[in-house]
Amino acid sequence: MWLIVNAGSSSLKLKVFDGEREVAKAFVGEIGPDGHKAAMAEGLAQAGVSVHRLTAAAHRVVHGGEGLTTTCRVTPDVLRQIEACVPLAPLHNPANLVGIEALATLAPDLPQYAAFDTAFHATNPEVATTYALPKSDRNRGLRRYGFHGISYAALVRILRGRGELPRRLLACHLGNGCSLAAILDGRSVATTMGYSPLDGLTMGTRTGGIDGNAVLRLAELHGVERAGRILNRESGLLGLGGMSDVRALQAAGTEEARFALDHFAYWAVRHAGSMVAAMGGLDAVVFTGGIGENDPWMRKEILSGLGYLGVSSDPDRNARNETTLHDATSRVVILLVPADEERQIALEAQAVRAGEGA
Repeated sequence: MWLIVNAGSSSLKLKVFDGEREVAKAFVGEIGPDGHKAAMAEGLAQAGVSVHRLTAAAHRVVHGGEGLTTTCRVTPDVLRQIEACVPLAPLHNPANLVGIEALATLAPDLPQYAAFDTAFHATNPEVATTYALPKSDRNRGLRRYGFHGISYAALVRILRGRGELPRRLLACHLGNGCSLAAILDGRSVATTMGYSPLDGLTMGTRTGGIDGNAVLRLAELHGVERAGRILNRESGLLGLGGMSDVRALQAAGTEEARFALDHFAYWAVRHAGSMVAAMGGLDAVVFTGGIGENDPWMRKEILSGLGYLGVSSDPDRNARNETTLHDATSRVVILLVPADEERQIALEAQAVRAGEGA
């Protein structure tokens, strides 16, 4: 059995797989900075799994940088590379490392693997990932990376397995964190997130795209640390409408809440145009993630904005969150694919282990 670990700064999500089949899961929240070892033990107990029954474990790691672009076994060198990416993902990579260390303390002989949210976008062309900065700063790792890659890889796997993978796919991962990806022949060629998960679409608490000079002004007014908190934790839907949850905003019915929702949809449509341009056209739109899978109103708003591309959805299918959402007149396929990140991590890590001859 395989343990799949998603360690956050204050929470821990675990799933257990027997091959492709999920057999158990657990969630532990409100973890203190030194509590991940105890949380790991508690999560395993919740799942009813002893570490002695595990074959191996695999972890979601948000940032792999330029060097870690495929799922791999965790070694001292890999740990050093993940740690080197902490400045690139200060909110995520430290927690991912703590999760690896906590499990290693409980089960020192258990093989561990890492899958990276940035890896799927390693196929983006250099012209798409390069910021127009001086070479000395580019050499410090200041470039676009992109995120939600495990989700996009799962989406491609599922569609390919159905024989339904279109050539030019606009993939929409919409949740508390949001991004779009341009997927051409199953490979990422562009995405909306950049150096960090802050860029791109309006999100639950993140600004999305913002002028660098506006960031500098915030830092001047509030200091760098406070500015970072504003940009990542206090902005987005929360900053515009007072709440970070789309359903709560819809229920609120206030002018501010409506503007926040309109802002979310407008910028999704704006960025979608950029993704379509990177592919040279559009054959399908696919939604995944909490909002993408469960919010008919938001999907309708975004799809309406893409009508100029020949996108036309069926209102009844959309209202029922069906798998296929396009109507008979649509020139573009519209699909809904439930997120399947943990299974993707399990499958990728199992394939690496098989390649090791284990």
